[in-house]
Amino acid sequence: MANYDPSGSGAPDDMVLAEVQDELNASLAPGETEMRVDESQVIDDLTSLFEILPKSLQAKLDNHADKAKLVEIILDLGRRPEARFPGRSEYLSEDFITHNDLKHCVDRLGMFSGDNRAGIERTLHRISAMRNRSGEIIGLTCRVGRAIFGTIGMIRDLVETGQSILMLGRPGVGKTTALREIARVLADELDKRVVIIDTSNEIAGDGDIPHAAIGRARRMQVARPELQHQVMIEAVENHMPEVIVIDEIGTELEALASRTIAERGVQLIGTAHGNQIENLIKNPTLSDLVGGIQSVTLGDDEARRRSTQKTVLERKAPPTFEIAVEMLERQRWVIHESVSQTVDMLLRGKAPQPQVRSIDEMGKVQISHDRPEYPGAAAGGQSRNQSRGQSLPGSQETRWRSNNAASPGEGRQPLRAVPLSGGPTWGNRFPGLATRCRDTAT
Repeated sequence: MANYDPSGSGAPDDMVLAEVQDELNASLAPGETEMRVDESQVIDDLTSLFEILPKSLQAKLDNHADKAKLVEIILDLGRRPEARFPGRSEYLSEDFITHNDLKHCVDRLGMFSGDNRAGIERTLHRISAMRNRSGEIIGLTCRVGRAIFGTIGMIRDLVETGQSILMLGRPGVGKTTALREIARVLADELDKRVVIIDTSNEIAGDGDIPHAAIGRARRMQVARPELQHQVMIEAVENHMPEVIVIDEIGTELEALASRTIAERGVQLIGTAHGNQIENLIKNPTLSDLVGGIQSVTLGDDEARRRSTQKTVLERKAPPTFEIAVEMLERQRWVIHESVSQTVDMLLRGKAPQPQVRSIDEMGKVQISHDRPEYPGAAAGGQSRNQSRGQSLPGSQETRWRSNNAASPGEGRQPLRAVPLSGGPTWGNRFPGLATRCRDTAT
C-alpha cells in the first residue's frame, strides 16, 4: 500500500475524502491505490477566438472535425496560417498572411501588455505578438484557453492539507489550467479567501471582470510583468488572503516574495520555470523555492561518518513550497510530498521515491512509488539522474574531494574544477554553473 493520507493535516472531513479513504482501504493491489476522479467538464468558448480571425479562417475552423482539440493558431506575416493540435499541425489556407490580416485580428483584441500578450474579454484565450525591430506586429500566436473542471482530482488531498504546492512541467502540459481549478476548489468548495496574482490575465481571463472558472476567488492584475513581486506582497498586506495563487515564478525577486508570503502563514499555489526539482536546484535564481543551496565544510569525523567528501552542498533553509508536483503529462504527475526530503536526498546523490499518480481508462487514479519514466529519458533502465543526461550537484557520481579532484572511477580520469571568476562560488560542486572542468593526467 502506498504511503498516502487523503485526509491530510486538518483537512475537512467531507464526503469526497470519505469516499477516497474507503476505496483506498478496499484496494487489493500491493504498492498501488485507487480512487476515482470525477469526469472533467470543459469550457473553451472557441467562437470568441474564431471571431477575431479573418472570415476565411473562421469558416475553416468552425467546420473542423478536431476543433475541440485545437491548441493554438499561428499567424505569421508572409506565411500560411497554421492550426496546431496535440502531436500535429496543419495549414488552414494556401493564402499567405498579410498586414491587413494581422491588423484585422489586433483591432479586435484588448491592449497588449509589456510581455506582448493580449486577450479577449471574459475569455481565457491568450494572444501573443511577435514584433520586428521597429515594434510592428509581424506574427500572432492565438492560444486556446480552456477551463477544465475536475482536473485536480489526482491531488485534491494535497490541496486540502493547507501546505504550499509548486507545479512544474513543460509548456503546454496544463499548469495554468490546474492553477485555475485549484483556485476555484479552494474558494468555492473549501471556503478559503483566495487571491490570484494574474500577471498576464491568463488565469482569470482578460478584462476587469474575471472568468467564472475561478469561482469566488479574487484576481489582482499586474500593470507590468516586472512588478509582479510587488503585487504579491501587496495582496498579503492589503487583502488578508488565506491562499495566494501565482503563475510563472521566474525571477529572484518573485522567489523572495514567495518566501515572505509563506513565512506569514499563507498557503501558496504556484508554478515555476522547470520540468523537475533538479532544474530548480541548479538554478541560482529559483533555488530558494526549494530551500536554497550552500556549500558546507564538514569535520573529519562527520565526513568519515557520511563516507563523503569534506566539502558538500546542503539545503540552506526550509523550502518555500512543502509539496512539489512534476506534471509529466496531463494525466500523469509525480508527487514529492516532502520537498525538503527530496532535495536532501538529491544533494547526497540518492534517488528519491516520489509518488506517481496517473488516471487509467476507467477514470481511476493509480498511485504507486514506482520509479517514474520521464519524457525524453534514454532507454535501457538508466537511473533517474542518468536519464536526464547530467549529474546532480552533490551527486556521488562525481565524488568531489576537498582538494577539487575527483576520485577515479571505472574508465574515468580525474577532473579538476577551475573557477571561471575569482572569489567564492559554487564552482567546486557546480561544474555546470560556475566552473569548467578539464581532464588532467593522473
